[in-house]
Amino acid sequence: MKLGLALPTFGPDANPEGILRVSRTAEEMGYDSLWTGDRVLAPLVPGAPYPSGDGQMPRIYENHMDPLVALTFAASHTTRVQLGTSTLNGLWQPPIMLARSLTTLDVLSQGRLVVGLGLGWMPEEYTAVSVPWKGRGARLDETLQILRDYWANDVFSHEGALFTIPETVVGLKPARQPAPPVMLAAFTPSGLRRIGRLLDGWLPVALPLPQLLGMWDVVLKEAVEADRDPATLRMALRVNPELTDTTTDAERMPWAGTLDQYIDYARAAAEAGVHELFVDFGQTPATVAERVDLAGRFIEGVRRG
Repeated sequence: MKLGLALPTFGPDANPEGILRVSRTAEEMGYDSLWTGDRVLAPLVPGAPYPSGDGQMPRIYENHMDPLVALTFAASHTTRVQLGTSTLNGLWQPPIMLARSLTTLDVLSQGRLVVGLGLGWMPEEYTAVSVPWKGRGARLDETLQILRDYWANDVFSHEGALFTIPETVVGLKPARQPAPPVMLAAFTPSGLRRIGRLLDGWLPVALPLPQLLGMWDVVLKEAVEADRDPATLRMALRVNPELTDTTTDAERMPWAGTLDQYIDYARAAAEAGVHELFVDFGQTPATVAERVDLAGRFIEGVRRG
């Protein structure tokens, strides 16, 4: 199982020094990937509850960086680690602009981009970028079609229900051929079906492993029904640790526990067939130095097992 780290692109350490230290240290430690998330607003009282924990949005989101710009910066200071978005809201900009940005990052990173898309959870962010909240699924499907066609063709045009793109030559091609992998964060039945039928993988957040694997089975069955090889799909599991000083009861994992409990969870995930697991030590108060220390202890513990 591959291991990854979230970059400090939220909170007080979202700065050049923080990204540099985590990026370089992760690569030196042997991590396989670096990940960023996406926010454009941080309301004092969001109109919808945060979809985990106690429903309260983490206040670190009040300070947020552009995920693709941050990954480009990390790319310039690393040579090996994959660079992923968990997640990038793929509906907040026109698909042709998204295609250009993603292709540019893949070229500049020499083929290290992993495109992780999501639909978000906060209606206010859609209002802020003048994109309708309703119809997100159809907008995502058309966006995915545009990305596929843009990457696959030297001359490209699109005429759809939501977007019209006049014919154009597409000279800039991704370094990773035929295209960067595109994964989706989704938990609804329709979202899991979309992954199995259209995408390269799933970006879940940590759940008890039996529940997680049950949802993964849905994805794989959908792939088979769509005449796709399910073995080509990948799962990259996000873990947002709430670290405690003492061991928590089993039913509280993976939502809260000691570092050793999270190491055990990662080992169990590897044995269960999870392809990649990445951890965000920035979800609880921690300085960059503390994040680096935790990252070192985490990868050592998982690899030792």
